[in-house]
Amino acid sequence: MSLDTEMGCAMAGRGRPRTFDRAEALGSAMRVFWEHGYEGAAMADLTRAMGINSPSLYAAFGSKEELFREAVALYEQTEGAAAMTALSTGATAREAIAGALRANACAYTEPDNPRGCMIVLAATTYTDRSAALRDHLADRRRGMERLFQDRVERGMAEGDVPPGTDAVRVAAFYNAVMQGMSVQARDGAARATLLAVADRALAAWDVVAAG
Repeated sequence: MSLDTEMGCAMAGRGRPRTFDRAEALGSAMRVFWEHGYEGAAMADLTRAMGINSPSLYAAFGSKEELFREAVALYEQTEGAAAMTALSTGATAREAIAGALRANACAYTEPDNPRGCMIVLAATTYTDRSAALRDHLADRRRGMERLFQDRVERGMAEGDVPPGTDAVRVAAFYNAVMQGMSVQARDGAARATLLAVADRALAAWDVVAAG
């Protein structure tokens, strides 16, 4: 091989762009937002975690806000999946909601993840610039409450929830318990503590579901 050919090969190797794994970068961004919230996650934090520079971030995701929205969707599809599965597969409304609470007690305290729920915690502080994202997360939280309500209403139709139960109030109660568990997890509550909270909340099922 001639010297010119060797130099050409070396230059081609140096000029080849580093492979960019968009899914991996999004997962890294999700963890930054989960830990620091939307406002607290600086662009420097995001680009460092994602292994890219700001122009590449904007080229791949459009904006910090769009990156955040994609990270929220990823969180729901991955970290939030166990609770959703429990809610949809429980044989009764009580078992379904119990499964969702217990799944989240475990998810909120995974040692390798930020503690608590990203959907609950990531936009609890905001400015006028991030009000749309605050509303987006509030809508996601209300969506979970609606799923609780739907499951209670299904339970009434199937006969495992007393007729006349106020499904809206039952859903609001257990959604509040779940969000409170998230805050407790961020404050350092142990998994056993959160599982006990879930169990005590379910012990009150007959009272909460009373017509």
